[in-house]
Amino acid sequence: MSKRARFWRSQALEGYLCILPWLVSFVCFTALPMVGSLAVSLTNWSLLSPPQWIGFGNYRQLLADPLFYTTVYNTAYITFFSLPLRLTLALLLALGLNQKLRGVNVYRTICFLPSQMPVVASALIWLWVLNPDFGLANVLLTFLGLPPLKWLFDVNLAKPSIVLISLWGGTGTAMIIFLAGLQGVPESLYEAASIDGAGRWTRFVAVTLPMISPVIFFNLIIGIIASFQDYFALVYVTTQGGPANATLIYIIYLFFKGFQDFQMGYASALAWLLFCVVVILTAVQFLAARRWVYYEVSEGR
Repeated sequence: MSKRARFWRSQALEGYLCILPWLVSFVCFTALPMVGSLAVSLTNWSLLSPPQWIGFGNYRQLLADPLFYTTVYNTAYITFFSLPLRLTLALLLALGLNQKLRGVNVYRTICFLPSQMPVVASALIWLWVLNPDFGLANVLLTFLGLPPLKWLFDVNLAKPSIVLISLWGGTGTAMIIFLAGLQGVPESLYEAASIDGAGRWTRFVAVTLPMISPVIFFNLIIGIIASFQDYFALVYVTTQGGPANATLIYIIYLFFKGFQDFQMGYASALAWLLFCVVVILTAVQFLAARRWVYYEVSEGR
């Protein structure tokens, strides 16, 4: 073996040794439990008795379950209203906080802090704010001469209320990432566009958006993946799926089936279907990204 080959072999060995703790933890705590949950999804298991093999029975039962379709609708409603609003608000905040303002670091901290508050504490605060009897939201409506609302306790307003709460605590992280992307846009591009007569809106559309499109894509992918899981604590603390299943989202239904009804096989089937949906949506986004995400080093752009 040549000296060059021995060098690269030693480098590869050092690399594998460095990632060995992560590989061991991934296999033990992620890969093997996933394989185990796939096997459980093919059984009828109540945790209190031995599992019984039923093949795809849980999946057939899932497709005939009316509550399954309710949870899909509720999850889709909250996701497809909340995610665009969150990303838009985060981008607007980042644009404002990217200006050379006095005390801008204080403003950035204030806008970022809500995202760092524990979800349970945030949910309890909003449960108090949106209380139909003595909540601050209804106090403000009454002051403005408007009728009070039931918010989370109204079938028609429960899902919009969840979307509203998610805007408060879900924009901080995306805002910081947008801000980092905006600060990476070369000033020379703005100067060249200004010389060509481009106004503020034209510079935003022709320069800013293409240059931060990878950042938008990243936030979009992370937001889609997280939106199917991150609402669990918020919904569980505030409504637990009510009223009348108006906020019964997919992950809450999965939890109820597994740890209240003790239908672990059915819950595992729900989990694997969710995994497949997330993978498909992510793959679609990666395919669509070729049309609108701009990379300076990519060919043909």
